[in-house]
Amino acid sequence: MQEHYTNNETSKSHRETYLHNTCNQNTRNAKKGKKGLKRIWNAFLYSLDGFRAAWSDEAAFRQIVGLCVIFIPLALWIARDWQEGVLLLLPCFLALMAELINSAIENAVDYTGIEIHPLAKKAKDMGSAVQFLALTFWVCVWVWYGVMRFLE
Repeated sequence: MQEHYTNNETSKSHRETYLHNTCNQNTRNAKKGKKGLKRIWNAFLYSLDGFRAAWSDEAAFRQIVGLCVIFIPLALWIARDWQEGVLLLLPCFLALMAELINSAIENAVDYTGIEIHPLAKKAKDMGSAVQFLALTFWVCVWVWYGVMRFLE
């Protein structure tokens, strides 16, 4: 008797094989094998490379850094305690992180090809939406803080 497999069963076995092969320690990237302080040092250097690339290639990143240069000292000056300081600093750092993520998505999508594809547009638009939310959060926090603080 012949066995009939559904697409789901076949794809499940392919997934299991793929996961087994890719999770095998022998097939890991050589750079992933670093341990201890060497791994931490390498991660730090890669992060610096990421900051340098964002600064040199991404105008939006430089604009967010410019806003942070204004708002971080202002937050430290107007905050009455550490909780208010954290509340006012958080949007600055979230916007920086969102811009780095957005730029990483855009660069990865651009690397895969120059043709316009609906999924590439979708990925880039979602990355842009992350940054929009971060900037909206920034405005909301600062406006709300200003209203609550100075209209007491």
